[in-house]
Amino acid sequence: MPKAAPKRRFGGTPAQILSALKFYKILAYATGTMLLLLVAELVLRYGFHSVLVAGGTDSTTGASHGFGMVNIDGGVMAITGGLNLSTMVLIVHGWMYVIYLIADFRLWTLMRWQFGKLVLIALGGVVPFLSFIVEGRVHKEVLAEVAANPKAAKRY
Repeated sequence: MPKAAPKRRFGGTPAQILSALKFYKILAYATGTMLLLLVAELVLRYGFHSVLVAGGTDSTTGASHGFGMVNIDGGVMAITGGLNLSTMVLIVHGWMYVIYLIADFRLWTLMRWQFGKLVLIALGGVVPFLSFIVEGRVHKEVLAEVAANPKAAKRY
């Protein structure tokens, strides 16, 4: 006699799970995009010794700087004032990754997956292109599990 599959239980209702999935999807794409910008920024900074700056004044000539790359010789930038967009990419990605981890954790707890799944999903925010791949697989898996187990929701 074949062994019956264990009854699937979720940590929330299907509506909560689908809401968490939508939040996760938005953050996965946003974090993945910011990670690609971060990689481009690091290539620019360490490969070409430059940063992207908007505004400011050239400290050697006194000329106004509009928008563009600025050479950083010895870690010193020749532009004073202005907005260092390269640094902004670092900051925005860092905070967005924190929110991404919150979205991962929320979905993980509602789905009651094993810990390794949380680690895999979290890696999506630090490995370029992985967030897009993992998001697609997680999205399909969540929809399939919710559809296959309509009575598995937590009852309050």
